[in-house]
Amino acid sequence: MKKIVLIAFLLAAYLGNAQAFSGKDDKKLFIGANLQENATGITIGLDYGIGENISLGISGAYALNLTNGLTADFVDRFDLKGRFNANLGNVLNISDNFDVYPGLSLSLKNFGGHLGFRYLFTSGFGVFAEVGTTFAKYNTDNLTAAEQIHNQFVTNIGAIFNL
Repeated sequence: MKKIVLIAFLLAAYLGNAQAFSGKDDKKLFIGANLQENATGITIGLDYGIGENISLGISGAYALNLTNGLTADFVDRFDLKGRFNANLGNVLNISDNFDVYPGLSLSLKNFGGHLGFRYLFTSGFGVFAEVGTTFAKYNTDNLTAAEQIHNQFVTNIGAIFNL
């Protein structure tokens, strides 16, 4: 059974005619898991192409599961951010289905950066992985463990949809 799933996965990737980023007016909806120290949650967002290799977007994340006895209210669990991406898939000329996008973000809690990868299997569906970090926090005091949620290194993985 595992071999059949693997073969189907590889065929879909090979036969799919998709483009990871098509430039101006490209729209990508993404939803996935948000993984960070002491918290796991969900992330959802939208990126919109404004040029051949540039996109702007918005994303939100909410920490659903807190670990190590951590408690946090809604303000600490939730983050909303504006995003700027430099979509380099066609510059690197790896594959039309693959995109690499470094970017910057401005959120309710900090100014940060991210590096993401996306691969589209079909013209409408793919997967993404993204890592992000904080460059500058708005609150420069010693943060409590709850305040560190969304103010630290984070990994996002999930599905992406062409709109």
